[in-house]
Amino acid sequence: MAIEVNKGEWSEGYAFLKLLSDGKLYAADENKARIRDKYFPIIRILREGHEYLPNATSSNVDIYLNDVKILTLPMDDFKAAAQDMFIDIGRLSKGKGSFAIPEAEKFLRQIGATTPKAPSADKADLNVEIHDVQTGFQNIVGFSIKSDLGAAPTLLNPGKTTNFTFEVTGLSPSDITDINSIDSTKKIIDRMNAIDAAGGELLFHSVDNKIFEENLMMIDSQMPLIVAEMLKGFFCRRTTDCAVLAEEIVRINPLNRRKDFYFHNIKELLCASALGMKPATEWDGDDEANGGYIIVKTDGGVVAYHIANRKFFKEYLLRETRLDSPSTSRYGYCELYNEGGKIFIKLNLQIRFN
Repeated sequence: MAIEVNKGEWSEGYAFLKLLSDGKLYAADENKARIRDKYFPIIRILREGHEYLPNATSSNVDIYLNDVKILTLPMDDFKAAAQDMFIDIGRLSKGKGSFAIPEAEKFLRQIGATTPKAPSADKADLNVEIHDVQTGFQNIVGFSIKSDLGAAPTLLNPGKTTNFTFEVTGLSPSDITDINSIDSTKKIIDRMNAIDAAGGELLFHSVDNKIFEENLMMIDSQMPLIVAEMLKGFFCRRTTDCAVLAEEIVRINPLNRRKDFYFHNIKELLCASALGMKPATEWDGDDEANGGYIIVKTDGGVVAYHIANRKFFKEYLLRETRLDSPSTSRYGYCELYNEGGKIFIKLNLQIRFN
């Protein structure tokens, strides 16, 4: 039976083949542009028990299983397979969520890969041994792969664990029923506008999930307050882009700190979310994708943000992400309620790529 997966998963297979055909991983600047003189030679890629060793001298890729060479193919074969896959992703994906690419699947199986997306229990989609030309350092690192070819992927997935509770002052008990009865197609916007029109003001109360709260505080003790201000900017003022939200928080200056404090911590939140931190899982502060990010661009280029170039990576994340609003019914937020004589509302945090 043919494998049918979405653009993002086919993109991971494409990146895998493209890197083996190039034999090197190019670094990117904050605009996703390839830095021509900054790249990492690939020693090997590890996937599903196999080792793939591109050899620029012989122009071949040697494939090993259990330390035994099982196949050698020209790098040009990987280049052709990658090019064909890229064309087919655009050709066969129109109007479809998941789709098959029979020729690509055939080539992947020939080289020992059972699926376009390698099985992974963490944020690392591809494990690569690279050589740092500048330092001579050589090690195996995990990269997360993101694709510009499909729908905008999430950076921080929503859940009831990402709800923040705010006390709403300035409202009367009768306002609760009136505002909660709003069920328009733009329910969230209309309810938040109604709160504002009634004189309501949101005051941060708590992060609902204590594990997520502690994870945020691993970044900075005041990170929950900063995220709360981001949520207020998004839900109350409809500011979506993380970079613009950061500028707004600087202007408001809720913690009486200098500009760099807010920008630094928001970028660290994005970086942590990209490389390992999950809201409902206790986080030790380390990166799971300890190599960084690999980006599949719309023109077929494949570039990387290695953690050695963390500055570019954080700037890229700030420029390329926004807040989003998932299902209110599924995640139980944006509804006023009375507790202990006070009025509260929950707002949900979801961060998505542009």
